[in-house]
Amino acid sequence: MSDSCCCNCGEETPSYDFKSHWDKAYVKTPIDKLGWYEDNPEASLKLISACNLPKDALIFNAGAGATTLIGEVLKKGYTNIVVNDISEKALNELKLNLSANNQNNVRFIVDDLTNPVSLLNLKNVDLWHDRAVLHFFTTQQQQNAYFDLLRNAVKVGGYVILAEFNLEGAKKCSGLEVFNYNEKMLQERLGTDFELVEFFNYTYIQPSGNTREYVYTLFKRVA
Repeated sequence: MSDSCCCNCGEETPSYDFKSHWDKAYVKTPIDKLGWYEDNPEASLKLISACNLPKDALIFNAGAGATTLIGEVLKKGYTNIVVNDISEKALNELKLNLSANNQNNVRFIVDDLTNPVSLLNLKNVDLWHDRAVLHFFTTQQQQNAYFDLLRNAVKVGGYVILAEFNLEGAKKCSGLEVFNYNEKMLQERLGTDFELVEFFNYTYIQPSGNTREYVYTLFKRVA
C-alpha cells in the first residue's frame, strides 16, 4: 500500500490486485503530481518530534510509497529506519530520491501488511508510522491482520502514528473504497495497551489544489 492516496479518479472498486494497482500508479504519473504527494510532511514530523526518540530508535514506515518523509527523518539524524510497501516500484522511486549514504540507514521491505511474510519478523519497533494506509483496509479480516502485525511489532514504550481519512473525509480514493476513522475508533482498535497521547484533524492539500480531511493520532504503548 502506498504512502497516501488522495486522488479522486472516479473509478469503480473491483476486486483489486493491490500490488498491481500501486505499481501502476507509480509508473504512469510523476511522483510530485500524484494525489498523495507531500512536499512537506509537516503533520507527521510534528508528531515524530513529540515522541522525543533517540537517533538510533527503530522507525517503521508502513506503506511508505515514495514519501518525502524518509528523507526528512534522515536529515534529523535518525539512523535505523525500516520502510515497507506492497509496491516494489514505489520503493524503487523512494530509493532514487535518497543518497547512497542515506540508504545505508534504511531497510526496504516489500510485503503486504494484511498478509505479511517478511514483516512477521519485525520486532521492537520504537515508532510505527502510517499515513493513509490503514483506511484502505475495508474488511474485518484485513483490519485484524494489520492490527495483529502492529501489536506484534511495537514494543512497550513505543509509539504509533496513524493518520487516516476522518469521518468527514473522502469515501473513495484512487478508485478504491476507504474506511474512515476518528481518534476514538482507532483507540478502540488498538485496545487498552495503547494510550492516546495527541490527536488533531488536518486538511491536506493535494498537488491539484483539492483537499482531503485527515485525523492524525499519536499513541504510546503502555502495556
